[in-house]
Amino acid sequence: MSEIMINKNTGLIGFWNKQKELHPGITQFLVFFILSAGITVLQLILMPLIKLIFEQTSLLSISFQVFQLGQNVDGSPYYIFDYGAGSLASGGGGGLGYFLAVQLAIGIAQIVNFFAQRNVTFKSNSNIWTAAFWYVLAYIVITIGAAAAQGLYKAPIYNLFINTWGWGSFGETTADVITMVINSTISFMVFYPIFKVIFKQKSSK
Repeated sequence: MSEIMINKNTGLIGFWNKQKELHPGITQFLVFFILSAGITVLQLILMPLIKLIFEQTSLLSISFQVFQLGQNVDGSPYYIFDYGAGSLASGGGGGLGYFLAVQLAIGIAQIVNFFAQRNVTFKSNSNIWTAAFWYVLAYIVITIGAAAAQGLYKAPIYNLFINTWGWGSFGETTADVITMVINSTISFMVFYPIFKVIFKQKSSK
């Protein structure tokens, strides 16, 4: 028992435990950041794989452009979810296949994120179903907001890497990574304060 106590209070583990006592908010945020970074990597792995699968189907040629919000500078309609038919390399928007690839990758990653953040970062013992309800609601709102913002940077990024720099398929993959990182960063900044609210620690009393 004494050896276990010594191990817990010396070295890296001891330093971390001391910091948790002195700076609980900072250490909690660091754990949240590390887990979020891991979730982002998971998304970066899943998204190209799922997208590759959908590119082999007719979903690529099905346009998915919904929730119009005014117009672009050139007068074309501005959609929150703007995935025109055709491959990105050919000037299209990736179609329904691209939309599903993005949402499935994010959805799977967020399910993992929910349990990881709840159990590891916040060590919450509140009602899981209540937390899940608010998490899903926040996820929907953030997804819509991130999609609306994506309309501002998605096309220029893909055009830069695929056409301007002529990187072809490698440019498309690079643009995939950049847009996913931007999307994950938006989610990262918004989700932390939400988690502080929905992942409570209730007293055993």
